[in-house]
Amino acid sequence: MKLSTKHLLGIKDLTKEDIQLILSTAINFKEVLQRPVKKVPSLRDVTIVNLFYENSTRTRISFELAEKRLSADTINFTVSGSSAAKGETLLDTVNNILSMKVDMVVMRHNASGAPHFLAKHIPAAIVNAGDGINEHPTQALLDAYSMQEKFGNIEGLKVAIIGDILHSRVALSNIYLLQKMGAEVIVCGPPTLIPTYITEALGVKVEYNIKKALQWCDVANVLRIQLERQNQPLFSSLREYNLAFGINKKLLDSLHKEIVIMHPGPINRGVELDSDVADGPYSIILNQVENGVAVRMAVLYLLANREQ
Repeated sequence: MKLSTKHLLGIKDLTKEDIQLILSTAINFKEVLQRPVKKVPSLRDVTIVNLFYENSTRTRISFELAEKRLSADTINFTVSGSSAAKGETLLDTVNNILSMKVDMVVMRHNASGAPHFLAKHIPAAIVNAGDGINEHPTQALLDAYSMQEKFGNIEGLKVAIIGDILHSRVALSNIYLLQKMGAEVIVCGPPTLIPTYITEALGVKVEYNIKKALQWCDVANVLRIQLERQNQPLFSSLREYNLAFGINKKLLDSLHKEIVIMHPGPINRGVELDSDVADGPYSIILNQVENGVAVRMAVLYLLANREQ
């Protein structure tokens, strides 16, 4: 089986069958990662450039590790140490890289739509590692893999996405994926951090009471407050946010039910999650990090169009 698309630009472009194929392929690669020798020759002779115009730790390391585990040749490019900092255009940068015979580009950019622009102009396969406030498809895929691993199935799950929905590409990719896979989704957060169009455009219910959202859901995917993307204050203070929407052990104990806690990272401890929750028995946050490598191996492998 093969993916229906040459690129991974967003979950919006994937079919349900594409998602299932990526998740099932990731199961095989996770088994590889448990072996003493964690490397396979699947992408030998494939050259991948990691093109990061925006700061990243987890996503970048996860992609680099996935590429190395697949035996690909990798080139790492950061804007601060490149000609892009001197004004070189995105297309010029990529064309220069492609002249080195690159097969695939993993790209993070602060402009929404940048990977889509590249996909129209260059022959290499493009993997979107996050574009502006648009999508972050591999994060949604690893979140889905983690839920499937925990519950056995995604269909029928009740998932609450909590926090800064307005600025979150993770939220959008998760909503697209969960709806395609048959899960129920609500979003929860301050009114100023939830887009006004979300119910009409995406069919997502909105809940402004954190306890009600947690009582309803099986999974709480908690998002970081992205102060760097906020041009004006959207709530009074981080302390006020924590009091109204922060998740602590006392709140979880009051639910009298078990829910799974997820977070794409980095965590603002004491803001959206207290440490006793982030590190507690309900949390699968470290599982998400581990699963990210297997899922990104699956994406790269399938996009390289190699037969299993």
